[in-house]
Order: sequence, then C-alpha cells, then structure tokens
Amino acid sequence: MSKIAITGAAGFIGSCLAQDLQRSGEEIILVDDFSRKDKEGNLVGLESAAQVDRMEFVGDPGKYDLSGIYHLGARTDTTEFDKNIFDVLNLNYSKTLWNHCAQAEIPFIYASSAATYGEGEQGFDDDPARIHELKPLNPYGDSKQQFDLWTLDQDKKPPLYVGLKFFNVYGPNEYHKGRMASVVFHTFNQIRNSGKMNLFQSHRPDYKNGEQMRDFIYVKDVVSLMKFWFSGKGGNGIFNVGSGQARSFNDLATAVFHALGLDPKIDYIPTPEDIRDKYQYFTEANMQRTRDAGYANAFTTLEEGVHDYVKHYLESGTYF
Repeated sequence: MSKIAITGAAGFIGSCLAQDLQRSGEEIILVDDFSRKDKEGNLVGLESAAQVDRMEFVGDPGKYDLSGIYHLGARTDTTEFDKNIFDVLNLNYSKTLWNHCAQAEIPFIYASSAATYGEGEQGFDDDPARIHELKPLNPYGDSKQQFDLWTLDQDKKPPLYVGLKFFNVYGPNEYHKGRMASVVFHTFNQIRNSGKMNLFQSHRPDYKNGEQMRDFIYVKDVVSLMKFWFSGKGGNGIFNVGSGQARSFNDLATAVFHALGLDPKIDYIPTPEDIRDKYQYFTEANMQRTRDAGYANAFTTLEEGVHDYVKHYLESGTYF
C-alpha cells in the first residue's frame, strides 16, 4: 500500500484531502503544528493516521518511506509582513521537500497561490513562460512566487511535480482561520448574529460597492483536482486551481442569504487601511491548461457550493 504525507493536514484544505484519501483506503501521514487546539475538529475521524510535527518531518522526510507528498502546509496570512517567517515556513521548507522527492523519485504536489498574480495586471494565465512577469502584492504571495520560480530553475526534479495556484477556496473545515476564513463563512456568521452582512466598500471608481470579483472555488472541487494531478494523468507543471468564472461578493453574500431562506440585507464598510493598497479587485483563473491536460469534471457553481456548505456543514457545525 502507498504511504502519502500531507503537510498542513490539520488545516482547511489539507484536512479535507486527508479525510477523502483515508475514506478511499490510502495510508496517510499527517504533518502539521499540532499544538494549535483550534484545528482539532478537523482531525476527528483521522485518529488512526500517524501525526508528525512539521519541523520534525522536514528534518528527515526520508525516514517515513513515502510514496508521495502533498505539500499544503504554509503560513498563509496575507496581512503578515515579516518576510523571515515566510522564508522559513514557505520558501525554505518547500525547497527541502522538493529536494527529497527528487532524490527519492516520488510525486510532489504543492500549494502555490493566486496571490502570485498580484493586481492581475499580467492576467491570470498559468502559462509557465509568463511566471517571471508576475508581481505579488504581499510577502505571502512573494514567498509562493519565489518558490515557483525556484522550481523552474532546478535540474533535479521529482518524477511528478505539480504546483497549484489556489484561488479563493471556501468550504468546511475552515472554522479555525479567523480573519482569513472565506467570505462565505463570515457572511453566514454575520447573518446569524445580526441578520445582515457587511461587505467592503469599493475604493476604486470602476467598481461599485460589493462588485469586487473573485474566482471562488469549492473545496470539494479542489480535492478532486489535487487527486487528478497526483494520479500523473495531467503531467507536470504549475497550474491554476479555480472555477474559471469570477463572481462578485454581492453574488456570494446573496447566495448565503438564499441558502438560509432569507432576503439579502447587505451594508458596505470601508476596507481596512492595512490591506487597502494590497487589495485585489478582480481574479479569474484561466483553466484551459487544466482542461487540456485531461481534467473533465464540471466545477460546482457558486450557488451550488454555498448551498451545500451552508446546509450540510455551517448550520450543523459539521466537519468534512
């Protein structure tokens, strides 16, 4: 039987992947900082899987006799501006795991980010020839960009390697993320607490309030995509992970209200000044390379995903 390590396994996307792989009969090793108690719910049902501290794991990944690594662990806070934190936990950590997979000749699937696209002035095309042109807006995005660039320059590569530029992922098991949780999560909780939702005002004349747009993708689609790439059917490279369709925050909030059987009540508040000049007004993943690689599954619409998330997880407090 194969033995697969998942870094960030107690986190949002990592725990959903871990649950899915375990249900499929895979032997998995969970890698994370397990001292954080706010993520314990994500591990319910995974008690039979081995748990390894993230720093212990990176010290000697070879001792676990792995058949592949999903590397999803990272510092993901876009409001953190200490570059040293990202150098340690994102850039250098990822380099060590890449080198191990290259030496051991095992698959390496890792999380990049749509934050590498910055304001999107170069578009959201995952053409590898254009990666050098991207200009992230914050140290988090820059750490992901620097690792993407580093992989392109390596002579020694894993036999299967795929970097995934996650766009705006939402869904169960993000309960612990606080400010960085999805707008779906925050909308549900604001409606429950106050009966309305506060969205950020637009500070640009070309966008109306709440019409800032993102490519929202349901975490179940993300898990499906990661398993597709790990199968080796799509080849190697760096690829977008989005729905391919930008939707407004007004659309998202309205979908949550409708999932709850309510009429929308939306107010608009100023965007916090600490993120205002780093704020993306539009993202939309170009998914053509993924389609060309053979991924044929339909993506969950925003309304379908929000309804499933609200009705089957948020209302009951259920984990993935």
